[in-house]
Amino acid sequence: MRLQHQLYVAMSELATPPGAKPPAHLIGSRHVTDLEKEIDRYSEAIEPVHAFVLPRGTAAGSAIHVARTVSRRAERELWGLHAEAPQREELLQWANRLSDLLFAVALVVNRRAGFAELSPDYAI
Repeated sequence: MRLQHQLYVAMSELATPPGAKPPAHLIGSRHVTDLEKEIDRYSEAIEPVHAFVLPRGTAAGSAIHVARTVSRRAERELWGLHAEAPQREELLQWANRLSDLLFAVALVVNRRAGFAELSPDYAI
C-alpha cells in the first residue's frame, strides 16, 4: 500500500507540466532511504548473488520479476526524460531503488518457496 501511494506521488510529479505549481507531495530522500533499508532487510534473508539471475520461479516470484522489469523500463524512460527536462535527484534515485527492491523481494519469495533462480551447477 505504501509503495502504491508513492507510485501515485511520483506519477503526479511527472504529470505536472514544467513551470506549474508542484504537487503537494513529492518523493523525497526519506523515501529513498526507506527503500534502501527494505532492500537491506530482504537481502539479509538470502545469500549474496554472484551471477546473473534468470527471472523465473514461482508464480508470485515471476510476477514480481515482471514488475521489476516494468519498473526498470520506467526508470530508463525517466532518465530519457531527464536528458530533455531535468528531474529531481530524489525521484531518479527512488526509481532506481524501487526496481532494486523488487529484485530482492522476488529472490526472497522464490527462495522461501524452495526455488533458486540459478542452480549451483549452472556454469556461465
